[in-house]
Formats: sequence, structure tokens, C-alpha cells
Amino acid sequence: MPQFKAERSSYVEPLLSGTTTLAGFKKKALKWFLKTVMWLVFISWLVFIFLSSLQYGNALVEKWSQETTETFLGIEGAWLMLFSSPVVVLALLSVPLLLISGEEEEMMKEKTSDGNDEPRWRLWTFPVVVDGPLGVVSAAEVIGIMMFIAYLIWSAILFTYRNLLEVQSSGLDLEHSAVRMMELSSASVARIGIFCWAFLWLPIARGSLLLQLLGIPFEHACRYHVWLGHLTMFIFTLHGLLYIIAWSIDGVLLEQIRKWQSNGIAYLPGVILLAIGLLIWATALRPVRKQYFELFYYTHHLYILFVIFLALHAGPLFLSITAGGIFLFMLDRFLRFCQSRTRVRVISVTSFPCRVVKLVLSKPKNLRYSALSCIFLQIREASLLQWHPFSVSSSPIDDQQCLSVLIKVYGEWTAKLVHNSTITASVEGPYGSQTPYYILYEKLVLVAGGIGISPFLAVLSDILHRIRQGKPCLVKHILLVWSVKKSSELLLLSHQLDFNSICPNFSSRLNLEILIHVTQEEEPPPPPLEEGGTIDHKDISFVCPVCSSGSSMSTLTGSGNTLWVGLYVTSATVGFLIIHSLLHVFYMNPYNLYQGWYPGILLLGCLASSVLIFGGLVLCVWHCCGADDFIETVPNVPSQESQDTGIVSEMHYGSRPNVKEIFNNLGQQWGEVDVGVIVCGPPGLDSDAARECRSLNLGRQRHQPIFHFNSHTFDL
Repeated sequence: MPQFKAERSSYVEPLLSGTTTLAGFKKKALKWFLKTVMWLVFISWLVFIFLSSLQYGNALVEKWSQETTETFLGIEGAWLMLFSSPVVVLALLSVPLLLISGEEEEMMKEKTSDGNDEPRWRLWTFPVVVDGPLGVVSAAEVIGIMMFIAYLIWSAILFTYRNLLEVQSSGLDLEHSAVRMMELSSASVARIGIFCWAFLWLPIARGSLLLQLLGIPFEHACRYHVWLGHLTMFIFTLHGLLYIIAWSIDGVLLEQIRKWQSNGIAYLPGVILLAIGLLIWATALRPVRKQYFELFYYTHHLYILFVIFLALHAGPLFLSITAGGIFLFMLDRFLRFCQSRTRVRVISVTSFPCRVVKLVLSKPKNLRYSALSCIFLQIREASLLQWHPFSVSSSPIDDQQCLSVLIKVYGEWTAKLVHNSTITASVEGPYGSQTPYYILYEKLVLVAGGIGISPFLAVLSDILHRIRQGKPCLVKHILLVWSVKKSSELLLLSHQLDFNSICPNFSSRLNLEILIHVTQEEEPPPPPLEEGGTIDHKDISFVCPVCSSGSSMSTLTGSGNTLWVGLYVTSATVGFLIIHSLLHVFYMNPYNLYQGWYPGILLLGCLASSVLIFGGLVLCVWHCCGADDFIETVPNVPSQESQDTGIVSEMHYGSRPNVKEIFNNLGQQWGEVDVGVIVCGPPGLDSDAARECRSLNLGRQRHQPIFHFNSHTFDL
């Protein structure tokens, strides 16, 4: 491995006039103000959630509810303002903050303006837990998990103490005291679970403004949703079991579970709700999900019935606790539905001998995304219902109106791509952080396993295009470590990227090294695939689909245009306030409809109506404004002749990458600098890279780098 000399950034902020300096100061002050307000809202929300377990917190909620009962807010309006509105407020405040923080030039200025070139620790890129049931967990994630655990312990202790006091003061005998204690405990468990369920919705809004602001990739958001789903269903199951045991001891089980009260808690919808939840939970467990993905996929859509029966079971008050997250999810889901109605033109299909299919899709020129984004793809010839996520493998700034993805043929769904000459595609996305954080590191380590090379093809292409176009980019050195099973997979790199054609003489600007490990071959194959030879493309089949009708991808994407998404969320929020207020003033207040299943259904109707009517109006205008952005072009098709990039530094056969040795060498060679490590591959590869990053960071000397771990591994 060559010796690299640490260099500092060559990005120089241009001289600023007095006017520009003043504008920059105002923008910085506005960003500081918005961040401060958002932190205050978030912390206040968390504090109130903790206080809600106390008698003092309950007294505040009851007092506020009494004051709003006869107003246009209604009784659940108080709960909405206390528990759900902070989430929506944070989403709305994200809009101006994203608008003034999203430019790459601004990122560079923030990176270089303080004059401090020392490497810095970051909680979200420092792996703390490497081997465990949760996989690789960063320091920031550990803090979030500990906050959840603290809330669970805090609430359980307080509720148990209050329930014991109530049972002791009731004067019941031992048997009835036990029954009463279980009933009270079950109600308390439900109260805890409903707050966990409120957080459950936030990570699965794929185009969420909050996820974009925090820079949380879709892959990580899925993990948080899985964690919260297991926790929530465990709590809800415990809630149901405690009631079942208590009623069984009391001899009233069958009588109670058949009750559907018009006021208060309706038990029969709760039984149905728990049955639906258990079915969703059982099919979402990892062994079932991996072995029977279609079963998992279809049963997971029962969440619609889950929400409806929660409203029927618990009424409007408990639904108001989770309404903020549900509302943001509804907004995201309706936006995805509108975008996916477009039939996207498939420009080309390329089949590689390593059982990988490359699809090139039409996209509008103004579609914004990051090289580490992903799209959800539906192929109607394969399935009319299933959507599958794939990493983007092309740069967003390559000046071509197309987007490519690489698909590994594993099961029945992907196999149909090879055997169908007609491909009809629909797309949702792209999703993911819009911040190309990889351009902020002078040193990059990309660790890929198999088809995990796909997002790194986009990253490499993006960096080369930035260098050629003079766009902001701090990257000076890149080490790509790629582990493949067979030599035939090397075609993915040579066919997808022609480094010199993208950026001639790039080697004078960028030190690029590629280390390849072929694990299932003990020696190089015969020419022309042997090391030092060329890559033969004769086995690649290039097919233009028979059905190439359609248009470019829709620009209606949650992560594509912050201004339009902000208008969409704002319009729907205002619409909800209008519909909810009118409903209370002219219907619910005159008829005293405050509790029970019926007001809960009305609240769900208000949420859905505001999204469909007011949000839909904005989407119609957005669609009309972006309808003329597409000008059909045909991308450059890579030559079928041999190519030799001349980049591969080392080839190893019959062995896996020695991650420990590679990272130790980098720690000695690259000096005192921030090193961005991005991994995409099997879970074991994630763990190995994270373990070495943690080890080197903990034992770091002053002259050594800090390794920042980032994972882009899908695990659905």
C-alpha cells in the first residue's frame, strides 16, 4: 500500500464584499435562531412526556383539557397541542433551516471558516456497540436508546407506586386486589406503549423533512422503526395479557372481550387490534421476513386496520398522542402514491454474467438527490404490489437525464427482470440525506461487499464530476476495498465507470486506490480476466426494452424540493386546523361528542381529509409547475469493447479483506485528519469495519486520524 502524505483542504473561500459578509452573518444568525427554537421545542416535548407520568403532569393535562372543551379546539385539541403539535412544529421549522443550509458551498464554508483543521469526534459516526442483537450502534444511537430505557423505567416505577397506593386504599380482599392491580397495571402499560407508538411513525416517513435535517439515511431509519416496533408490540401484548389474566381470574373474560362501549374504552376493537398487531409482529421477525418476504410485505400493510381499530378502541384522546407522527406519515404516503402513478421510461437494460441487472431510468433534469440515495422500484411484470429498495449507482450531476440502479438476481422477483423483454417501471424516491457528507472528508475509505459496490459507483462518479466541474469537494484520497465472490463481478466497476472519460487527468487531483479480494477463486482466471489484462465485455447483453413508453420520474418526491414539500406540509397543517375547528364548532360541541370510538374515527377523518384536500391542491400545482422539466435524451451507452481503467492497485484471490491490517496501516500513514469510512455489504463486513474504527479511535495518538463510521447496508 503506498504511503500517503496528509494534506489540508485546497478549498479556499472567496473574498467577500461587505454586503456578502453581512448577508452571511444574517443567514448564520437565522440558522442559530431556528436551531435554538427547535431544540427548545424538542426538549420541552420530552420533558412533558416524562412529566405526564406524574400526578402533576396529569393535573396539567386535565386543567388544559377542561379549558378547551367548549372551544373550537375540543377536548382532544388540548392533547393534540401538548403531545402531537411539537412534532409538526419541528417539521415546519425544518423547512427554512433546510433551505438555508442545503447548499454545498455553505457546507464548505462552515467546514473551513473556523480555521480549525483538527479532526473532531462525532457522536453519530462513533461506533460504540459492534457485536450484539442491534448490530452496529453509534454513540448518538446509544444515547437515544438510553433515553427510551430511562422513560420506561421512570414510568413503570411511578405507575406501579400509584397503582399500589390505590389498591391498598380500596379495601379489597387479596384475590380482588390482585385483579385490580393487574387491571391498573395494564392501563399503565398501555399509556407507556402509546408514547412508544408515537415515535414509531417518525422513521418510516421516507421523505420526512426531519430525517433530511438530521441526515438520517433510509437504512438507519428502518432500523429505528424495527427497534420501536418490537418494543411497542411487546408492551401492547403485555397490556392485553394482563387484562386477559385479570378477567379470567374474575370469571368475566368472555363477557368483557365482547363489549363495544360507545363511551370510554371499547374492548372488542382492542381484541381485534391486538390480533392484527401480533400478526404483523410475527411476520416481521427476521427469520420470517428473510424466508417469506412476500408474507411480511403484505401483512405489514395491515397497519391501516391497526390504526383504525386503535381509534375504535382508545378513542380520540390516546389517538391524539400519536396523531403528529401519523399525520407526517400520511403526508409522506400520499406524496409517494402521487409520485408512483407515473410510468417511468426504462431507457436500457444491461444483463451481466454475474447475475446483476442494470436498469437505466429517465429522470427530469431538476431532480435533486445525493449519490448515496436509494429509490423504491416497482416492476409490473414482476409484481403489481411489491416495491423494492435499490441504491442509486449514478451521479446526480453527470449532466445526463437518467438514473441507474444495479439489481442482484436473488429470488423470483429479481429473476423476472432477466426473463422479461418488456419492463414497465414505477419509482418512488429518491430517498436519503440530501447532504453529500462524503465530500467533506479529505480521506475516504469505501468498504463494499458484492453488490454493495453500487452506491460507491455513484460516489466515485460524483466526486470525479465535481473535480471536473470545479464544484466544492475536499476529497483528496480514496481507498476502495471491494470483496467479491467471482471475477465476473469486476465487470460492474469497469462497465459502469470510465474514470478518464469522466475526468481526464483526474490522478493529478485525486489519489485513488482500489483493493479487490476475490473470495471464491484461488487463482486468477485465464486471460483476458487475469490480473494485468483487460476486462472482456462480450458476455454482457445490452437490451432496449420492447415497451419503452413512459416519461421521466416524477419530481413529486419528499426529498427532492424542500420549498414545495414545505408548502405541502404547511397547507395540510392549516387545512387540518380548519377542518378540525369547523367540525367541533358545528357538530361535536353541540352534540357533546367528546369520548368513545366515534370521535376517534372523526379525528382520523380530519387528518386524512386535510392531506387529501389541502395537501393534494399543493401537489397539483407542484406537478403542473414541474411538468415541462423533462427533455428526452439518450444516455451514452458504455462501449462493449475492452476497457482498462489502470486503477486497481492490488488483487487478492482466495481470501477476504483483512480489515484490521488495512485500517492499522491507514492509521499510521494518513496522519492527523478526519477519515470518512462508508460501508455497504453483509452485516459481518459492517461489524469488522466498525470494530476497527472504534479500536483505532479509542487508542488514537495525537498524530493519528479519527475514523468516522457510516453504514449504508440495507437489511429489509
